[in-house]
Amino acid sequence: MKLKHNLYRQLITIVLIMFAIIYVSLAIILPKALSPIYEKTIYLNLKTPLEVIQHDVSDNELDNNIAYIYIKDGVVNKSNNLTDILDLDTKQILEKINNDFGKFTYQGKTYYYNTQTDSYGYKVAITDDSYITQIKSDIWKSLFPILIITLLLILIIVAVWSQFLAEKIKILKEKVDNLDNDDYVQKAPFKVQDELKILSEAIDEMKMTLKTQEEYKNQMYQNISHDFKTPLTVIKSYIEAIEDGVQDEKQGMQVIKDEIKKLEIKVHSLLYLNKLNYMKDKDVYKNKTINIVDILTEEVSKFKLTRPDIKWEVNIADKKTIFKGTENMWEAIIGNILSNFMRYAKKSIKITVKGHKITFYNDGEAIDETIFDDIFTPYKKGIKGQFGLGLSIVKKTLSLLGYEISVKNEKIGISFIVK
Repeated sequence: MKLKHNLYRQLITIVLIMFAIIYVSLAIILPKALSPIYEKTIYLNLKTPLEVIQHDVSDNELDNNIAYIYIKDGVVNKSNNLTDILDLDTKQILEKINNDFGKFTYQGKTYYYNTQTDSYGYKVAITDDSYITQIKSDIWKSLFPILIITLLLILIIVAVWSQFLAEKIKILKEKVDNLDNDDYVQKAPFKVQDELKILSEAIDEMKMTLKTQEEYKNQMYQNISHDFKTPLTVIKSYIEAIEDGVQDEKQGMQVIKDEIKKLEIKVHSLLYLNKLNYMKDKDVYKNKTINIVDILTEEVSKFKLTRPDIKWEVNIADKKTIFKGTENMWEAIIGNILSNFMRYAKKSIKITVKGHKITFYNDGEAIDETIFDDIFTPYKKGIKGQFGLGLSIVKKTLSLLGYEISVKNEKIGISFIVK
């Protein structure tokens, strides 16, 4: 795709705009801002010669750009250059002088004056604005070459820098374009630790994440297929055996019912896990609360019937038993944790609610710490090579509610801690 406004043009435009701003600042705004300083200097230059003038101004002309008027006992004397500076007679000039020092305008030109009265009489020094004009001209003549050289240097630097920047962006674009194929280049030749290098590293991390997710997805599909295939194979085998008359129909139907129940549980779990992905954007559950004691009591009573050999203990250590979430969500959390415990507990399962924290304990074998995170991943092999959806449903549901779950190996047994 051809770019209408590429990065190089944008940077050049920015430089030109900056140069225009500098030009306006130095050529227009700065001279106006410095005008009071220039005028102060003129008044000082006008005052100094007045200290020298004593009797005859014609004999004391100190500067050709400054004219003088000297009044003593009603006699008016003026310097020879007065008419060259200001084409007015002495009376007209004196009428325009109203203060000890100041300025006035005549025929579009500004004139500055300073006065002094002493024992030698009344003295006036006057000049035009050529001094200020000359200073402005000198400043501009000095600044203009500097501005041009500066602009050229900036343009060269920007041009070189933009080429490097464009090359980096091109590399990043190639990375993004090849995120989903084998042409992806993992590393980029970025030596400077800047935002583009950080972005490049972030893209690398994204690529690794996508690759890991793809591998996990493929493994999960394979495991799901295997998990569903086993009961279907058993059901098919028993149906064929019943039809061939080699299997007692009553016993065969019972096995088929048991396998269908297993399939139903698996399908329900898979649908619930998928449902959680949509629930995170809903507000239905966010403002709900439940009393955890009621649900714990109900769930424990269900599992007691399955494992009557286990000693069950529910310990409510304080009154903080109100938790965020709906009844169905906590039934899924507690039910899946206890279902997992039923497979590994030996003689004891203990549940403690204390400090707005729930601790589930069983006296089964310790878990290899290297698989602590894997046991909450859907269809990833966890405890004793088993895989499924139960604990992943637990973790995802708790995450939606703002809770965390962690696993801890005790001296004897393990604990799942929800907080």
